[in-house]
Amino acid sequence: MNNILFFTEILIFMSVILMHLVKKQLSLVVLYTVQSVVATLLLLASSMRDFSVNLLLVAVFIFVIKVIVAPYFFLRLIQKKQLHASTSSYLNIPFTLVVITVLTALAHSHFSQALAFLASSNGSVLLLAIATILTSLFLIINQRSAISQMIGILSLENAIVSFAIVAGLEQTPGLQVGLAFDLLMWIIIATVFLSMVYRQFGTLDVGEMKHLKEE
Repeated sequence: MNNILFFTEILIFMSVILMHLVKKQLSLVVLYTVQSVVATLLLLASSMRDFSVNLLLVAVFIFVIKVIVAPYFFLRLIQKKQLHASTSSYLNIPFTLVVITVLTALAHSHFSQALAFLASSNGSVLLLAIATILTSLFLIINQRSAISQMIGILSLENAIVSFAIVAGLEQTPGLQVGLAFDLLMWIIIATVFLSMVYRQFGTLDVGEMKHLKEE
């Protein structure tokens, strides 16, 4: 189980780093889909010790929302609004990598070591999960596109879920269903809102929208 946790957390962490580096909206959606598959499999693997039909149904429900529904809404928005342009960030790639390195080092510094007691047998994996959370937060801050920021928020949610699993925090089926339903409602509302913003201003670039005024 420890090896599975480490391998899946590595995949989630690497997917967030690649999200910082890719330049296409479609690539971001693909990376988020892959990340969600890994996060869902991690959730399913952690539930196998107390396997039940309810847990299996919850895992299927979360899989449908994260791997099918969310990417569908993003792809539909991108194709409908023809948002195939390259993504943009406030920092260029070299500076972005420097910040990611600093955040990863911070996650493994003595400031975060106190959290390692939450998972004494998986302390290193827990610190990697913290680095994933910090890197996802940076993705939200560094991206100029509203769609990229939305994907960053969803990536942060996957990172928090993986942190909870590694830390061994209790996650009841009812709680997981509630969180998944909230996530579904947020995706629908955010997608509709972004469509309205694009129809009004003709762009989803946050940097450009700061200089726009409604006529």
